[in-house]
Amino acid sequence: MTPSIIAVEHVHKSVSDSTGTLEILRDIDFSLAPRQTCAIVGASGSGKSTLLSIVAGLDVPTSGTVRLDGEDLFALDEDQRAALRARKVGFVFQSFQLMANLTALENVMLPLELAGRRDARSAAAAMLERVGLSQRLGHYPRVLSGGEQQRVALARAFVVEPAVLLADEPTGSLDFATGETVMDLMFSLNRERGTTLVLVTHDRAIAARCERRITIEAGRIAD
Repeated sequence: MTPSIIAVEHVHKSVSDSTGTLEILRDIDFSLAPRQTCAIVGASGSGKSTLLSIVAGLDVPTSGTVRLDGEDLFALDEDQRAALRARKVGFVFQSFQLMANLTALENVMLPLELAGRRDARSAAAAMLERVGLSQRLGHYPRVLSGGEQQRVALARAFVVEPAVLLADEPTGSLDFATGETVMDLMFSLNRERGTTLVLVTHDRAIAARCERRITIEAGRIAD
């Protein structure tokens, strides 16, 4: 039996304030195999982005366990989780999350430099060429289109060869045609690199391209 790359075990998440307790996630339980593609779908406010943040170790569950490549995320302290993310996880966000003061090349070099890679410049340039931006290496995000910025974000995510790629509404800020192009590229890179892809989306057509779909309704898995 193939070991899971991601194992989410009986995860609950609730928040409390003066008005009472709000349950965001209720007994979420699933696992994903290496190289699997999975879409997390659900209405706005259903808890899907919170779930993605917990899978990344960016948010802490009220109870339950998440194992990433066999490591119990919440048995680690914050610094240890950050180090594990740096080694194992790539991110793509709806809002791109590029550094405005860095060029496209420098944005893609950044995670490599943080990892101490001496070939950061050449590896980043090759990755930008792979996503069709070899003529944009010296451009800053402000002069790039939305689609180009998301391709820079894809290059930055994949250049570290992560075991897991987490994507939160990656086409949410793009028009339909540009979004289709970006998703084609994401799935192509995912196949090439053998990454496990976990994708939060409200778009059923995008979700249908994944091998597995997990629907969240009112904080629970509905299927």
